[in-house]
Amino acid sequence: MEYPTSKEKDQEVHDPLEAYYSGSYTYEDYLKFDFEEMVELIRGKLFRMSPAPRPSHQVIAGNLHRVIANYFVHKPCQVFMAPTDIILPVENRKREKSNTVVQPDICVICNTWLIEDTGVFGSPDWIIEILSPHTRKKDLQDKYSVYEECGVGEYWIVMPEEKLIECFIYEGGKYQRINAFIPGDVISPNRFPELQLDVAEMLHVPQFKP
Repeated sequence: MEYPTSKEKDQEVHDPLEAYYSGSYTYEDYLKFDFEEMVELIRGKLFRMSPAPRPSHQVIAGNLHRVIANYFVHKPCQVFMAPTDIILPVENRKREKSNTVVQPDICVICNTWLIEDTGVFGSPDWIIEILSPHTRKKDLQDKYSVYEECGVGEYWIVMPEEKLIECFIYEGGKYQRINAFIPGDVISPNRFPELQLDVAEMLHVPQFKP
């Protein structure tokens, strides 16, 4: 498979991912890409990660990570923030032929043998995605579907504009919606009920200039 040169990509006015990378790709291909921006691979299709997340998005990610990471200190599970490559293999498919590589905002992995120096090769126990205007469809539809297919144990979708966190747990081969939680609620992941997160605190963002 041939890849366009940097010069060829720079000459394009429209999205280079759509112009040159409209095929179906694998983790093996992903390792060969040379972009100036971060990308994700979902069922063989490339998704750009730019523009960079807004400061409000990063504040919420920091709020969540601080509480979750503190809880897991001296516990076997590991907590990661984006960007960390999570390679989601399909059963009986070799890792280099996996067609999904994502970078969740926050993820928790308790099966630590999945963690290698180059990435995480398997399904996390818990993933949190924080919606941004340019990632909304991807997080609500594409990632939801692939996380369910790969058996990610719990999936939280944080919606800053709506001021809510929607929670799903994996049971019987499908996601079951637990509830949507709003400021005033305290929520816990299904597997770690002693970990309590205050929704108002998690969604709190300082007032930035418009």
